[in-house]
Amino acid sequence: MTAFALLFTLAAIGVSETVYLIKKRKMLERPVCIVGDDCSKVLESKYNKILGIHNDILGLVFYLTASFITAFLVIEVESLRFWTLSARLMIFSGAVFSLYLTYLQWRVIRAWCFWCLMSAVTVFLMLIVILLAK
Repeated sequence: MTAFALLFTLAAIGVSETVYLIKKRKMLERPVCIVGDDCSKVLESKYNKILGIHNDILGLVFYLTASFITAFLVIEVESLRFWTLSARLMIFSGAVFSLYLTYLQWRVIRAWCFWCLMSAVTVFLMLIVILLAK
């Protein structure tokens, strides 16, 4: 149960990251870029959408879904096997997608976005937790 509570916390961090980016995008403001190159170069690139949906929206959906699934696991909603498998598949898929987006920053866009990297680290921490959870 501790692993699932940690996953819930990581998902909440992810929600806050993506909400910040969505708010900045909607207000046409540049996000604060603590480290790395200009985040705007990455966030405004042609790779900022998949199938017409902004990556920050996809991230928010991912993190909110992870929050609900891990909440179900924490409070032990029946069919724990189903919820555990759902969490594993979703987090693994998110990690693969994060790896792809990180590759794009590194080799294609050739700029780093702090918020994008923070999100990738969050997803990879979630992956480690779910893989080590019993």
